[in-house]
Amino acid sequence: MNLVKTVGNKKVNLEFNKDFINLFSDKIKSTDIAFINQTLKDLHPSDTANLIENLAKDTREKLIEIEGFNIGPEIFIEINESIQSEVLQLLSDDSIANIIKRLESDNSIKILENLESSKKNSILDKLPPKDRFLLEEGLSFPEDSAARIMQREFTAVPSDWTVGQTIDYLRENKDLPKEFLEIFIVDNDFQPIGTVPSSRVLRTPRDHKMNSIMRKVPVLVPVNMDKEEVGHTFENYNLVSAGVVNKNNKLVGMITADDIVTVVQEEAEEDVLRLAGVGDEEITDSVFIKTKRRFSWLLLNLFTALLATWVISIFGATIEQMVALAFLMPIVASMGGNAGMQTLAVTIRAIATKELSSGNFNNIVMKEFLIGILNGIIFAIITAVIVQLWFENLNLTLIISISMILNMIVAGLFGIMVPVSLKRFNIDPALASSVFVTTITDVIGFLSFLGIGSYFFLS
Repeated sequence: MNLVKTVGNKKVNLEFNKDFINLFSDKIKSTDIAFINQTLKDLHPSDTANLIENLAKDTREKLIEIEGFNIGPEIFIEINESIQSEVLQLLSDDSIANIIKRLESDNSIKILENLESSKKNSILDKLPPKDRFLLEEGLSFPEDSAARIMQREFTAVPSDWTVGQTIDYLRENKDLPKEFLEIFIVDNDFQPIGTVPSSRVLRTPRDHKMNSIMRKVPVLVPVNMDKEEVGHTFENYNLVSAGVVNKNNKLVGMITADDIVTVVQEEAEEDVLRLAGVGDEEITDSVFIKTKRRFSWLLLNLFTALLATWVISIFGATIEQMVALAFLMPIVASMGGNAGMQTLAVTIRAIATKELSSGNFNNIVMKEFLIGILNGIIFAIITAVIVQLWFENLNLTLIISISMILNMIVAGLFGIMVPVSLKRFNIDPALASSVFVTTITDVIGFLSFLGIGSYFFLS
């Protein structure tokens, strides 16, 4: 029915085929809870989430409503965010509260931030006072801040403790995280001064002081740091975890590498979608929502296309005198547009990874200028040969060759200048750059091609 492999004692799904999904859907409709629970028990939580996502909406609702079925927290956090929102509407406040109680604080916040205020408050009221306070405090920070992705569960001990005291504390304290790689060493003001890998604690004699085996904290993350910046910090310093501190430099949380993987993936997906002008669109969004999100950028594209058309209309007399110009116009504009988008993609990536700075900006602009010249010359020669063989008109060949070089240079320059300029005005370069770059290359392409053509044929 489906292809699986075994990881540990769990079967991990590689592909759910249509027949298996239909069978599972039929078991849901017949309320065969024994089959449902046994099937899901044999799957990894992420694959269970994948199976739930692949069910039809009404079938998924039926599954959630079955009395003997309980969706575990380890499964729920793996479900796509849009499907999560749908499932949350079907679960009672008590069920959601029970899921949140068994999750780490960062995952709990992800659930709560997608709920309406009234439902959110109702669920928070059902949590223990300490948990509620921590979650409310986390929700008070900006959505894209480090505080939203940190977990409040971490391990910290005083600097003057011995290894023996630390081991006893780790064994006896039930409020510690289930898994951790590093132990934070804090001073009397609960400010982190270093970390100790848990493996080093196990291999050090009990009478050694923790501050004698600690590594000084290389990087601390402020609660208000943008989560994308946190990702760059992890990459730059090769971190597996990092302490999060408040404005008083007191340790309030911890961010781990698995949280950063999620952040990097989300940011990459967001940039790709915005570059295409579709925003934060989800595959499960309704037709109306998808249409609404795409409308504004398509409307802007319409106006930019009208601008390019207006430029063409200026040279109507030239086109009438040499109809071949109309055949060749799309070549120049298309090549310029593609070259501009190549530079744009590389530039946006460089901005996102902090590789582009004021120190190397001039060198990169010059490099793109030279690339534009080189590509322009290469493709001008290729195009010139084709046009000369096709139309046997030397003037036409010169026109398209010169236009090709000019437009490739412009494409390279504006492919880097547009996103950098938008960034300086605090506008997301991935959101608006493509429209402007495409417009510029179209307008310059038509203007240069038809302008030069006008000079040759009407002068």
